[in-house]
Formats: sequence, C-alpha cells, structure tokens
Amino acid sequence: MELSNTRGQATAPSNSLPQLMRRHPLLFYFLMAFGFAWLVEVPIILTHASVTLAAFLGPLLGPALAAFILAAVTDGKAGPLRLLHRYVLWRVGVSWYLFALLGIPLLLVLGALVLPGVLASFHAPASPLTLVSRYVVSALLVGGVRGGPFLEEFGWRGFALPRMQRQFGPLGASLLLGVLWAFWHSPFFLPGGFTPNGASLLSIGLFVLIGIASTTMMTWVFNHTRGSLLMAFLAHDSIDAAADFLLPTLFLAPIVTTVYPLLIGLAGAGLVLVVLTRGRLSY
Repeated sequence: MELSNTRGQATAPSNSLPQLMRRHPLLFYFLMAFGFAWLVEVPIILTHASVTLAAFLGPLLGPALAAFILAAVTDGKAGPLRLLHRYVLWRVGVSWYLFALLGIPLLLVLGALVLPGVLASFHAPASPLTLVSRYVVSALLVGGVRGGPFLEEFGWRGFALPRMQRQFGPLGASLLLGVLWAFWHSPFFLPGGFTPNGASLLSIGLFVLIGIASTTMMTWVFNHTRGSLLMAFLAHDSIDAAADFLLPTLFLAPIVTTVYPLLIGLAGAGLVLVVLTRGRLSY
C-alpha cells in the first residue's frame, strides 16, 4: 500500500481494480456486459432450455448490471441514480414520441414494401383498432415482460454512448457501438438461438449492418432528446415489436420475417441522417 506524504494517510494502490475501472470505464463496461451475459446465455441456448429466458437474463446481467456497477465505481452512489433519472426524461416534444412509436414502424413497413411479393401479400387487419391494440400488447411484451430493450438501454445508451461520443465522436461512436451491440448477440447465433440450426455468415453480417444502422438512428434520437433513456427504450422497443408482430401481421410473404425489411428501412434512415447532419447526429 502506498503512503501519501502530503496527508500522511494510506491511499489505495493506483493499479487497484477500482482505479483501473475509473481509468478505463468503457473497456471494463464492455468486458462485463459481454462476460456476464454470455455466462448465462450460452448454457441456456446450447441446452435449448428457453430462448425467452436467455433474452431476459442476458440484458439484465449484461448491459444493465455492468452499467450499474461502472456508474457506481466512476460516479459514486449518485451514478446509478443519474442513469435511472434519464428514464423519466419525458418532456422531449410530441414529435419524438410520434417518431418512436409510429415513424420507426413505418420505416420497417417501407423497407418491406420494396421487397418482391410483399405488397401483393398485404393482409388487411380486421380493424385498425384491433391492429393497434395487438401491436401495443406486443410492444409491452417485448419491452416490459421480456425486458430486453428496457434493460439494454440502461447500458448501451445510458452508460456507454455518452462516453463513446466524447472519445470517438457521434458517428464513430455509433459505428463502433453498433458493431459491439451486434456482436453481443453472438450466443443467439448458435443453434437454438435465433434459428434452430444456427445463423449463417450472411445473416450474421446483415445483422451487424442492422446494428450499425439502428444505433446510428438511436444516437440521433438520444442526442435530440437530451439523453432521454425513455425515448431510447421506446425506439428500441418499436424496432423489435414492428419486426416481431407488425410486419408478419400485415404481410403474408415469408420474406418479411427475415432481416431485409429492417436492413432496408433502418439503413436508409441512417444514411439520410448522416448526410443531413453531416455526421454530427445532432451531437
């Protein structure tokens, strides 16, 4: 233990774990977010126990727990509370709620419509009210019961993105975080995860592109809404709910259940945002 000559008090070694975590918060955050999640997800998926359970425990014990620990280490007791406070930043303007809840699903619908055979497979719902109510239930199941988007955003946008933007800039941070976010899903590429026989290299590559595109768009939303995790959660939840429920409900073509509608809709929006903001994404 080192001794302080100025105060005569014992101080913690500069190479202690808390000190290292304070000096390299992003490194330790991603090590924890990946390690904690994979430790529970890989055994569950390989044993075909429950993908739903893995989809809940992974975000809880990965991005959320890692963010809680690192926020406490770097900012003290107030760190996690500041992160939680961002979930109640709701005064962001009606337009952002409309974009998150209606605009994002519309982007995915447009992304599906350009695919061959999708428009011809349109299946009108029994009533618009029925469609909306079922979509809301689907969104609540994705974001509330399964908890993935809510728990993930505590870490990805809450802890990591602000630090990454300071270090790499908004566009660089979005590209890097998008790749890391996609790679974090690696256990679900195994047999029994997203598909019974495992994911192909092509589908993994497309998923990475989707991760970059969605992260770029969500960085823009995050910056425009003063770092609101509520809006980040709603945007993330809308992507999942639209892909899981809305597209298969409106269109019978099997291609709408692939990654292509997400890739086309989100990548198109991401490119437009990069051009319009000159890569600043409203930072």
